[in-house]
Amino acid sequence: MLEQVRLIDYQVMEQLDETNEVPKGVRLIKASEVWGKSKGRDQTIAVLDTGCADHRDLNQNIIGGRNFTTDDNGNPEIFEDYNGHGTHVAGTIAAAENGDGVIGVAPESKLLILKVLNENGSGQYDWIIEGIHYAIEQNVDIISMSLGGPEDIPELHDAIKKAVNHDISVVCAAGNEGDGDDTTRERSYPGSYNEVISVGAVNLQRESSEFTNSNKQVDLVGPGEQITSTYLDGQYATLSGTSMATPHITGSLALIKSIETNNFERNLTEAELYAQLIKRTVPLGFSPKLEGNGLIYLPLLDYIQGVYDDLNVQIRKPLPN
Repeated sequence: MLEQVRLIDYQVMEQLDETNEVPKGVRLIKASEVWGKSKGRDQTIAVLDTGCADHRDLNQNIIGGRNFTTDDNGNPEIFEDYNGHGTHVAGTIAAAENGDGVIGVAPESKLLILKVLNENGSGQYDWIIEGIHYAIEQNVDIISMSLGGPEDIPELHDAIKKAVNHDISVVCAAGNEGDGDDTTRERSYPGSYNEVISVGAVNLQRESSEFTNSNKQVDLVGPGEQITSTYLDGQYATLSGTSMATPHITGSLALIKSIETNNFERNLTEAELYAQLIKRTVPLGFSPKLEGNGLIYLPLLDYIQGVYDDLNVQIRKPLPN
């Protein structure tokens, strides 16, 4: 199967030698407000992308990887990133809390790096399909894919359905072919499959990104513009695209799964976890074809519970004489 698939196009806005920040996207979704409950320690995420570079903010959370491309003569043990995209995505998910650099949404989650795109950011559908099957074999919790192509490939769809049947959530970028018009429909696969969690993008002002694809399969949106994360050569970069929104949702799922598994005292099914994710979205007022159910806002249920608690206190107060 020689058809080509590519990483979702993105813009490099800036490269930095040093930084020390909680990235603005992580702050926008209020990840830190649930870190008291979990930072994702018990979750394993397969990142199917261009590999991952050596980086001080990531090394402690990478548990292994595999190369499915022809880079490095096809050596399966070398999953080095020569592009930068995969390293950036990995950092948004799980850059460690080390007092320097950046921090990811789920800074104690573990990463399985599956290199399915080469140094040019392109690859064969076979590589992605093999990567998904490998992730299933490794019993990961979540699969993250900021990649896509125009073709609906049945074998790719089947691999995704198999992952979901194993209660593995599959998070995919919706794509960057959008024109800002919600009456037009832009599709990218695997992001347009019903079984995946399809992620669109908003900017840091919670406005729909001009480039984000619009279609009925979009489930929700995450921060996708001016996103700073880990990059090549130990550096950092600020990038924009639905590729950047996707890892915000992946990391959020890791936190939610960890929290709710503890609450329910059992493992959640993929459908149950999806429901818990959507419960934590806030509609922004755009077409559902652009924003799906809205923007992820991690402490939403705690906020709602607080409102109910306050109302109950007020209702139970004795009436004045």
